[in-house]
Amino acid sequence: MKEITRRNFIATATLATGFALAVQPISAQVITTDAKGLIAGAVKIPVQDGEIPAYRAQPATGENFPIVLVIQEIFGVHEHIQDVARRFAKLGYLAIAPELFIRQGDVSKLSSIDEIRPIVAKVPDAQVLSDLDATVDWAVKSAKGNADKLGITGFCWGGRITWLYSAHNPKVKAGVAWYGRIVGDATELQPKHPVDIASTLTVPVLGLYGGKDTGIPLDTVEKLREQLKSSSSKSEIIVYPDAPHAFFADYRPSYRKKEAKEGWKRLQAWFKRHGV
Repeated sequence: MKEITRRNFIATATLATGFALAVQPISAQVITTDAKGLIAGAVKIPVQDGEIPAYRAQPATGENFPIVLVIQEIFGVHEHIQDVARRFAKLGYLAIAPELFIRQGDVSKLSSIDEIRPIVAKVPDAQVLSDLDATVDWAVKSAKGNADKLGITGFCWGGRITWLYSAHNPKVKAGVAWYGRIVGDATELQPKHPVDIASTLTVPVLGLYGGKDTGIPLDTVEKLREQLKSSSSKSEIIVYPDAPHAFFADYRPSYRKKEAKEGWKRLQAWFKRHGV
């Protein structure tokens, strides 16, 4: 069998449908947002080495929409991330969630986190930042997006990327990072982490973390908060004392309705305050 090249793979890759296999069964508390009044569905984003799939949601009428990049968890752009994009579109945003692992593999078809982690570990930060640049370019040129009103939000893996992209692209007006990893060893694929870029950050980022998150120790959250004090970004950190990791993920047992709703309100206010 002929080996599939990376270029061929991403050219034929498609967006996930439904929830990722690794997160079954789905919680009864799951939020479902319809697409009434929206243009919503899969699109292809031209990138340096081909195309990547993405999920786009925006109002069916109008133009010059503020843009929100929605960055996935380790489970890929599955139904939860797509639903979040539709929630933004209902608020008047052009929301777009690019599939950022697709060159390394289709994580939506894997049934356990242990299978997913090695794939995600191979994703270079430089590739992700370049793909997000391409996504912003597509949003402006092909989907009536307003480059002067650009925001970003991400969850877990995407929370870390939210900090990094806000440092990478100073045109971002505001970011909201949900419980992303803060510290780590410098490697070739991941040369920097949020704590490393915090002191020079210029984009205002709101960090939302859980006090009961066993994967993100509170001392690292405080370290990030301390580093941000010397930046000009006016970023803020909020810790919900009783919330675990993934408290916004309404399809999982980790969901905490009170903290999730409060965090969503904070996100909207943060974006409005900073011109997104």
